[in-house]
Amino acid sequence: MSAIEIEGLHTYYGKSHILHGVSLRVAEGKLTTLLGRNGAGKTTTMRSVMNLTPPRQGRVTVFGKDTTRWPTFRIAAHGVGYVPEGRRIFPNLSVEENLKVPLERPGPWTIPRIYQLFPRLEERRMNRGRQLSGGEQEMLSIARALLLNPRVLILDEPSQGLAPLIVRDVFRIVSQMRDEGISVLLVEQNVRMSLEVADHAYVLDDGAIVYDGPAAELAADEERIQALAGATAEEWQEAASA
Repeated sequence: MSAIEIEGLHTYYGKSHILHGVSLRVAEGKLTTLLGRNGAGKTTTMRSVMNLTPPRQGRVTVFGKDTTRWPTFRIAAHGVGYVPEGRRIFPNLSVEENLKVPLERPGPWTIPRIYQLFPRLEERRMNRGRQLSGGEQEMLSIARALLLNPRVLILDEPSQGLAPLIVRDVFRIVSQMRDEGISVLLVEQNVRMSLEVADHAYVLDDGAIVYDGPAAELAADEERIQALAGATAEEWQEAASA
């Protein structure tokens, strides 16, 4: 069974057609990455999965259930943890108070276990959210999602704006999620790091999937990796057929 299966999504913002028949699959227990330039439609894909921006056509299945029209809270309760870009923590609450916001769900992830995974958060547990560095805020965002004990975790640009050393830390944690048995969908612009940790990769360009294959295969294709910085969908398709 797939953790998430997306089939033929068409999503709009008003009259703007953003996703053009996007299909992808997140295998259970695997780390899948969705890559692409700014404006390619990566965040819209995630928002469509969570029904925050409902698709007009297509279907989303989560662990075998058609969730396309479900409200967001019901999708989350079905086992989907979502960490949106922008580190939306509560700036005036302490780290500990932020961690107590999610409703507890039974499972292995508890606050003491979170502190084992993120010792930096334990050191700063009395600090307010706004006093944390960008990397610490990202860790706190991921920690809050884990406390819901999700079966699948969606991460949108977790490395955005972070120093290289902290980026490595964040990707190590993302890999550990997969090793713990959580299925992961990672949306990223850091191509090389994503391909290092992922099992499978998709590339989105202008709202369409232009690559679908093993992450290791894409990582070995230097020309395609370079193309991610500026290739059009047509150029990608030409590269694929070459």
